[in-house]
Amino acid sequence: MSELTLIIIRIGFLALLWLFIFIVLYSLRSDLFGPRLTQLQQVAVQSQRSRSAGTTGTTAPAPAAAASDTPTTITERAAPAGGGLARRIVVTSGPKTGLELDLPETGLTIGRSSGSGLQIKDDYTSGSHAKIVRWRDQWMVQDQGSTNGTFVDGKRVSEATPVRVGSSIRIGTTTFELRR
Repeated sequence: MSELTLIIIRIGFLALLWLFIFIVLYSLRSDLFGPRLTQLQQVAVQSQRSRSAGTTGTTAPAPAAAASDTPTTITERAAPAGGGLARRIVVTSGPKTGLELDLPETGLTIGRSSGSGLQIKDDYTSGSHAKIVRWRDQWMVQDQGSTNGTFVDGKRVSEATPVRVGSSIRIGTTTFELRR
């Protein structure tokens, strides 16, 4: 082989090595800091935060739910006769901390897929991770066969488990709480 061919091969391998390094760094950045948000998504997050900060003392969480990217239709409804049944779910820790949603009568699915009522983009959350459903006069949480499990007050649940107002529900790195 000629010396020119060896130099071209060396430069090619060096360029390939640098390309590999940049791909690894980009992947690490995405894993550590999450996906980049478009300007429209940034505006939606900012308005959601300002609305949730402005509505903490009121009982109108529907605007905060409308600002999120959930496909579930949130509707206002009268309080149940017992008065002790939770009507909202609040994210207390995780990527969507502070988000408040009304609990629909049909229940709320939680998972990573875009079809979930509450979408959580987390490595420890399954596509269809859990579902919160109303059964008689109480809310129940059901794990949908997730790999990492669903926890209520620190205990892993394997079947439908009742959830009281104020109980913590942990899915992946996100923690929720039911409130009136």
